Amino acid sequence: MSTFTLDPSAATTTPSQRTQYPIVTGTSVVGLKYAGGVMLAADTLCSYGSMAKYKDARRIRTVGSNTIIGASGEYSDFQSIMDTLAGHTQDDVNYDDGHKSCAKSIHSYLRAIMYQRRSKMNPLWNDLVIAGDGFLGYVDKIGTTYEDDFIATGFGSYLAIPILRSKWRADLTEGEARALLEDCLRVLFYRDCRALNRIQIAKVTEGEGGVVSEPYELETNWEGAGFSSTKGDMEGDGGW
Repeated sequence: MSTFTLDPSAATTTPSQRTQYPIVTGTSVVGLKYAGGVMLAADTLCSYGSMAKYKDARRIRTVGSNTIIGASGEYSDFQSIMDTLAGHTQDDVNYDDGHKSCAKSIHSYLRAIMYQRRSKMNPLWNDLVIAGDGFLGYVDKIGTTYEDDFIATGFGSYLAIPILRSKWRADLTEGEARALLEDCLRVLFYRDCRALNRIQIAKVTEGEGGVVSEPYELETNWEGAGFSSTKGDMEGDGGW
């Protein structure tokens, strides 16, 4: 009869390791307040390294009925965050006390989660934008938070924020807010090689709660001189 014995020397001596950098990533999320609500926008591309691989990765989700969340960074970490928030929302239902977590409380909850994971040297590699009725906040992977009238993550913090500073007004209508976000994402598509012109728009209003659109494609124009002119005197080679 054969016997099984455990050889201690076969046990691994490799220490546990953490994610050193994100692998499958999404780029910018842009959000703003307008007269009557809050709106977010993001494209649906997730890149595997430098490869534009997943073109239907939806990075804006609803949490409960009155909050929406958008994420840049590692997509699997965002999925983990959404699983955690689903449990948090189910707790609200189970308690049956008439209370529902608002966007501001979810923002604070995510700050604690992100800071706790960062303190364990195992961060969730995401920058998050949280929107609710009259609320717009940001949380990054080390637990830094702030609230503002408009927010952008990723390359959007360089390319979209100047546009928002120039054109945002507190009395924007819903149509004007949507057009402004589309302008920001159009510029990002032109200038960020990890961006796509297939986007989603989401809004939160007091009457309707959180609503996320189906993906649709932005109209683009590549006829501008900056895109069509030759670069480096290479007879057409090296241009956009």
